[in-house]
Amino acid sequence: MGIGQAFRLSIKSIVSNRMRSFLTMLGMIIGVASVITLTGIMQGATDDTMSQFSELGTNNITVAITNTGSRHVEVDDMYNIVDENPTIFKAVTPNVNAGYTVKNGVNSVDTSVIGVGEDYLDINQLKMTTGRFIQYSDIKTRNNVCVIGTYIRDELYDGNVNIGDSIKINSQLYTVIGILEESGDSEQGSGDDRILIPYSNAARMANIADISSFTFSAIDTELVEAGEKILDDYIYSVMKDKDLFQISSLTQLLDMVEEMMGVLTGVLNGIAGISLLVAGIGIMNIMLVSVVERTKEIGIRKSLGAKKKDIMRQFVIEAAMISSIGGIIGIILGSIGSIQLGNLFKISAVPSAGSIILAFTVSATIGIAFGYMPANKAAKLNPIDALRSE
Repeated sequence: MGIGQAFRLSIKSIVSNRMRSFLTMLGMIIGVASVITLTGIMQGATDDTMSQFSELGTNNITVAITNTGSRHVEVDDMYNIVDENPTIFKAVTPNVNAGYTVKNGVNSVDTSVIGVGEDYLDINQLKMTTGRFIQYSDIKTRNNVCVIGTYIRDELYDGNVNIGDSIKINSQLYTVIGILEESGDSEQGSGDDRILIPYSNAARMANIADISSFTFSAIDTELVEAGEKILDDYIYSVMKDKDLFQISSLTQLLDMVEEMMGVLTGVLNGIAGISLLVAGIGIMNIMLVSVVERTKEIGIRKSLGAKKKDIMRQFVIEAAMISSIGGIIGIILGSIGSIQLGNLFKISAVPSAGSIILAFTVSATIGIAFGYMPANKAAKLNPIDALRSE
């Protein structure tokens, strides 16, 4: 008996016992659908998490320094590091952050006022809706200019502010030269609740002699580690004490998050895989029942010249077909389920081609593996004993 005939006999057997075949497939359908759905959801959640980190700047390096009376790092030194390592660094900005009460006429609000450099906008991937950003000349001359967020615009100007309007920051008069694009629904405490001014002004306002916080932008995420090494070597050469400065980046946190998501995905897939194991046992049990029911048929076929390998081939193919059909249905339901759940949770959950191929391969393999024992039992039946069975 050829493989083609074995397939035809297997299909005939499955069709003639539709309900039993479906119930046998059900465990495989549930298992594969669970694996596909969970993999899609976790991959979508991972991708969205990584995307959010990317928006925060995964290629950014934050430096915090505790300046002392005898040891301190100059702002110009930080800019020189960027200039001397153009293949590693793209830009740097000092940061001077403080909270002040800002006013426009009778309107006032407590907000965060951040002293920044001219590259702050690009480093933090921000955009302007109108006006211009702070320039080097503003920093050099300590020009009293500022860029405001949309929350400040709405609170102090009732949503209607013009370039050139005045605002009081810590009782000092500043000119609005630009408005940042909305990034946090214009809510209090969000990224829209801030005012940016030249870092030279912010340092003088806060009575700071030496700026202690900097954000560097590496050209690429893969260069962050090299950038951290350069910064660590230089700052240590000045400060002589590792405890007086800290260098950090999002890539470290990103690696931790990715590792945790990978472990969680593995655990969930392991749980879903248990159902595949149960489904395989179910296929084996049903095939054993099928062997008992078809004992006489097997005896007739063996008496007509069917070989042991022919009998085994038929039952193994039948088990594999049941498992594979269940796997295909599970893949379809799992794909639909992952997309629908992704929409429900507002994440981009799309099953990957790798998970689909893996699920189908596993389902077919389980069918063959768990179908082998019943097939072997059928092949070993004595034809005379088989013909006598009722």
